[in-house]
Amino acid sequence: MAKTRSKSIRNKAIKLFEKHGGTLRTFEAIAAGIHPRILYELHKSGLLVQIQRGLYALADLPDINEPDLITVTKKIPQGVICLISALYFHHLTIQIPKWIDIAIPQTYKPPNLNHPPVHFHWFSDVMFNAQIETHDFHGVKVRIYSAEKTIIDCFRLRKKVSTPIALEALKRYLTRKNANLKLFRTLAKQSRVTRIIEPYLEALTHDQS
Repeated sequence: MAKTRSKSIRNKAIKLFEKHGGTLRTFEAIAAGIHPRILYELHKSGLLVQIQRGLYALADLPDINEPDLITVTKKIPQGVICLISALYFHHLTIQIPKWIDIAIPQTYKPPNLNHPPVHFHWFSDVMFNAQIETHDFHGVKVRIYSAEKTIIDCFRLRKKVSTPIALEALKRYLTRKNANLKLFRTLAKQSRVTRIIEPYLEALTHDQS
């Protein structure tokens, strides 16, 4: 009887995740009625994966692909693909996105999307309008931040992305022949993260010299 009840509770938790696009933050899950112990059990059993601290996703959530980017662009033409989603596009991370990170202006109210899962990030005008590239996906123009801008944003929003992911992206970027350190440092200064990034930059460029 106890096992049946436990299974029912776990199934209910999984359905709540599915209802919210497959991802939930810990406080969102608890607010939705999922006990922390259930989160722990689902994670331990492999039904949930921890994307980052305080953020869980269904383990069988499909990877984000090109059709998903096209869908989001059509629904939110004002948005710009950013952070881990943009890192993945630029081949700067091995992290496989389980949702689409999209930057929007602070005054913009986004529509509700049932699919694909989307995480919105409100950027100031200065942060939002810098280094937007347009890429053609089967005739649809998808807006994505440049590699340099994306890495800078990952350091600027490192509490959301995590410093290790941002640092790995920086390492990968610096191995490229077209790495533009002048542009990178200019963007870091504009984003006020020079103090954070410069020690990493100096150490990594020194190692390569």
